[in-house]
Parts: sequence; C-alpha cells; structure tokens
Amino acid sequence: MATIRDVARLAGVSVTTVSNALNRPGRVSAELSARVHTAVEKLGYSPHAAARSLRMRTSGLIGMVVADITNPFFSELFEAVENAAAKAGFSMVLCNSGEAFAREERHMQMLRAQRIDGLILAPTGAISINRAAILADLAVPVALVDRGMVELGYDAVVLDNHRAGALATSHLIEAGHRRIGLINGPEVLRTAADRLQGYRETLLAAGIAFDPSLICDARYRENEAYRAAVEMLRREDAPTAIFATNNVMTIGVMRALADLGLTCPHDVSVIGIDDFPWAGAFTPRLTTVAQPVAAMGKQVLDLLIDRIQGVRTGPGETRVLAPSLVVRESTARPNRRLQAGATHVDTRHSAQGSAAQESAVQGSAVQGSAIQESAASRSADASPIDQNHAG
Repeated sequence: MATIRDVARLAGVSVTTVSNALNRPGRVSAELSARVHTAVEKLGYSPHAAARSLRMRTSGLIGMVVADITNPFFSELFEAVENAAAKAGFSMVLCNSGEAFAREERHMQMLRAQRIDGLILAPTGAISINRAAILADLAVPVALVDRGMVELGYDAVVLDNHRAGALATSHLIEAGHRRIGLINGPEVLRTAADRLQGYRETLLAAGIAFDPSLICDARYRENEAYRAAVEMLRREDAPTAIFATNNVMTIGVMRALADLGLTCPHDVSVIGIDDFPWAGAFTPRLTTVAQPVAAMGKQVLDLLIDRIQGVRTGPGETRVLAPSLVVRESTARPNRRLQAGATHVDTRHSAQGSAAQESAVQGSAVQGSAIQESAASRSADASPIDQNHAG
C-alpha cells in the first residue's frame, strides 16, 4: 500500500505539501497540486484506506503522548481523557515524551504497531519536518491538546494562553505591583509565547514599562525556576511579585522564597498558571490561573472519536477554552522593598524540594470567573487582595 511519503517522493514535494494539496488545496499552488494528484493517481494512493481498514478491525485503543508526565497538569489531563474514553468504550495507552522529539517519534511508531484507533498528542516544542510525515503514516485520526500546531491541520483543544497571561498580570497590577517578574517557558512553544504577550500587553496598557530583565526562561522546569527566582530576588531592584507560567515552576519559586527566608505574600506575591489539586494545601494557599482541564480532556476525546467514527471530516477545528482566576492567599499588596544580599540561599536543595505536600486539597474554579476563597488566617499587614475577574 502506497504511503504519503511515497507520494511526496514521486511528486518531488514535502509530506506537508501533499497533505495540504489533498485536504487544504487553497494553501497549495495549482502547479504543485497537479503534481501531487498525478502522483496519487500513479501510485493508487488512498489517504483514508488504511484508516478505514483499521476501523473495520478496531483495536479499541487510543494512544496519548504527553510532553511531561511529571507535570500535574498532564496527569490530570490524562485522567480526564481516560474517564471519557472509558465511557465511550475505549482504552488508553499513555506515553511520555519528556519534551524530547526523538522520544515522541519512537512512541508514535510504537503506537502504530499497537494498531491504535486514534492518537491524542500534546507535542513537544521541537520544530521537526518529520512530525507531519510520522503522523500521516499512522493512518489514524489525530487530535492535539494543550499545544496546537495549525500547520498540521488537525483538530486541537487549547487554552486561551494570551488571556491567562493577562489575567495573572492584571491581578497583580490591581494589587499595586509595578515590578512583576515573569518566569516563563521557552518562547518556541506557543503556550509560553502567548502568555508572555498577555503579560507584556497588560503591563503596557497599565502604563508600566516592559522590562526584559524581569523575564526568565526556566523551560517549564522546577529547578530552573528556583534558580531564576533566587537570582531575581537577590537583586537590588527585586520584583515585588513573581508570575510563574506553570505549576511546577510555581513550586520552584516557593522553594526559593523559603530558602531566602522571605515570606509570601508579605515580602513577595506569587501567582501561577495551573490550579493543581494541592494548590490549596500550600501555606499560603496559592493564587492561580486555572485551566479547565476536565473540559479540555473531554472535548479533545470527543473530537477524536467523531473522526474515528467518521462523524466529522474535512479540515481540523481548533477550540480555545477560557482560563479563570482563582484568588487565594499568595497575592497581596506590596509591603516593602527587598534588600539585596540580605539573605542566603542553600543551592544544594534537592530537586523535589519540600514545597509540595502530600495531602491534596482541591481548589474549586469556575470557568471564566475568579473564585475568592476563605482567608481567615491572613495577617493584618498582608491582606491578600479581593478581586473578581471574568476568565
């Protein structure tokens, strides 16, 4: 059976061009489209033949490849997908790429051998010309989650990351902060780029100059966020608030504050993205921008099953879901300027740290609106702000 690679080789074009010529002809010139269709006819290539064959002999398996299983967001996302899949009569096969494209590629090849009926992919940030070909050769429906890639043309469910960045930044500005550190992921990832843009535009809209020295790429990693926070907070012009753009980096920031002898929110306010289950178990309880993880999981699974069952055909659809602000105790009005060099940090702190507690206290979140939780234990000189925002 001819594959999309065979068509691309005969037509002298890329696999992406073949895919576009067959599914999105408006993106390809008439000359290239003609070459692709000529090759298709010569080879007898049928882009849906393999998929139809698999549907006739379904395995009942759906593969899911996530970027970092140690991140509680992906664990919670998988649980949501698996619950929805079970109700639909499918079983899940979970793989972790660890943000490495080579591992992502090996996992997809393995899943192909397992004759999965469809794939849910949270892609790594790597830009690869091989990804389109590998996905096409799976010959099964594919849906993306968390990180969309429009150029691939698949269904996707993502967060409004620009809005998430704006929500967190606006919350801190309204509390009176003007120097806000941003600990972000690599800008090659659309999630990180959009969160940075939301942060930047919200600062400028409030008349606050954008200061690149307050931005750090910690690669969405806890230890790198820890080091970035230590460096920021030991500066003479240290920020009065830090915005960490995912949950594991928020843990790194809280570890840094503890090792520097600083208290949150009295000395430094902290806000993060992702309302992980034990955010309410921290002291202080963490203010976060929550993603509608359960809705993301269910919607991406529904989109995929519709493709598997032939209910939906044609170009991919991207669904953008709204974040929500969950106000707890880790944000307050700024009280004093930090003194540079006045504290010592133990850089030998273990990778796991002591910030995460084992007991889970789920903070509730209402999509599109902020939630103000009880704060009976707040001190008089560090009253966290009481603001409600639509997500």
